Amino acid sequence: MIIGRCIGEISLLEVDFISNSMPQVGEYVSIRYDGKNVLGMIENLVRGNVALNSEIYDVDDIETITQVSGNDLYVKGKVRLLGDVEDNLKLPRIPAPPGTPITKADDEILKKVFNLKNPLKLGTLVNQSDVEVNVDVNSIMNRHLAILAMTGAGKSNTVSVLIDGLLKYNAPVFVFDMHGEYVDATFTNGEVNVIEPVINPIYMSFSEIKNLANIKGSAHIQERYFRKAFKEAREVISSGGSSSRDFLEIIFVILEGWYNDETRSSNEKNKIMDVMNKVEDLREKYDNLFNINKGNILGTIQIGKANVLDLSQADESIAEVLVSHIMRNSLQYRKNAVHKTSNKTLDFPVFYILEEAHILAPNKRDSNSKFWIQRVAREGRKFGLGLCLVSQSPKTVDHDALSQMNNMIILRLVEPEDQRHVQSASESLSGDLVKQLPSLNVGEAILTGLMTNVPTLVKIDEFKGRRHGGDLDVVSILANFKEDEAEEIKKQEEDSFNLGYDY
Repeated sequence: MIIGRCIGEISLLEVDFISNSMPQVGEYVSIRYDGKNVLGMIENLVRGNVALNSEIYDVDDIETITQVSGNDLYVKGKVRLLGDVEDNLKLPRIPAPPGTPITKADDEILKKVFNLKNPLKLGTLVNQSDVEVNVDVNSIMNRHLAILAMTGAGKSNTVSVLIDGLLKYNAPVFVFDMHGEYVDATFTNGEVNVIEPVINPIYMSFSEIKNLANIKGSAHIQERYFRKAFKEAREVISSGGSSSRDFLEIIFVILEGWYNDETRSSNEKNKIMDVMNKVEDLREKYDNLFNINKGNILGTIQIGKANVLDLSQADESIAEVLVSHIMRNSLQYRKNAVHKTSNKTLDFPVFYILEEAHILAPNKRDSNSKFWIQRVAREGRKFGLGLCLVSQSPKTVDHDALSQMNNMIILRLVEPEDQRHVQSASESLSGDLVKQLPSLNVGEAILTGLMTNVPTLVKIDEFKGRRHGGDLDVVSILANFKEDEAEEIKKQEEDSFNLGYDY
């Protein structure tokens, strides 16, 4: 069925068309000419009436013209050309002639387009619910992914569907779970492996812990004492010379011994005391982060499971430490595994999902977690490390890291600055598609990038497993609280009466 015809000057990338019917934004169309069958996607639509132009300012005139012209309306739109379906979606070298008919794309063609070698089903086409939308697993894990949406648009559901699909391929998924949403989740294709948010300092570099202690690079004497105490503490732990789980306590005791050494000068003692104070501050801030009885976090990752690092009880500073530590070690251990330069290896690829990416990789603030996220985003694909940045505030996610995400799932975004930030980080997100972001319904998304053959408007499947998250039923919570309070008062009155008190 012809839904319109090409008009105006036509390029190799897009065509304008006029229609008497009303197609839908996101709908796929076919344009046949010169032996080609070019697939396109409707990205923009407007409806108008030639008689009712913007130069008419009298309401009565508009009413009169409307009665005369009736439903004499037209639809004008823009189609983004995606490629010749008969030639592996390569863009043609010759533009279509004006007047060329535009027809609705056949379902069989679309099923062929979304028939991938390693498919992960995310949902169905918004406008054609019988066509499944699959994305390529290799492209996601090798070229990274961003899932972006305003709060309540279906972001967590999308993450859950993605995790379940990856588990089908036995992929080791590692989730930095900032709100404990996935700790008790049930997935169809794999189990959850909950990981405790603690670090064995044996596996930390000196620079990591020095930064946590806030010892500046210019404080050479403090750094020298702290480095020596750090090395001695690691030797104590390695030799089994302490049963303490508190690594920082061991460092403090070593420093305290030096401070109490009568042979040291008062100037030396002052410097040692400065370091002791830094360690005390470090212990207070990161009290529950270190545990010398734990193994390397990377050693707890299990293939074919959703490995969930529960950060729901950790503050942002601890989360940043854990992210930078895991990213740094993952990159180094995967390099060791690939180049066979060390026995400290991570022997399989890992796909990392970072919730609240705007906190862990902020756009206008430097942090260690941001530095290592950027490193993995740039280098990780060479060593089998994949990243997924998830955020409800795209404009505050680091632009460098976001631009390395070669795939995007973008749900509803209303704020213009968010939209501009996302578009500037994506090569395949057109201005017309950006304009559609505020109109998306909950669970609807635009897919772009290497994971899909064509930009896609998709209705994400509803995750069938159980997980936490979503909005709280505040009214019910407060009603129950009031009922519980009334019950408690009644119980106290009954207890008082039984004890012989009469109110």
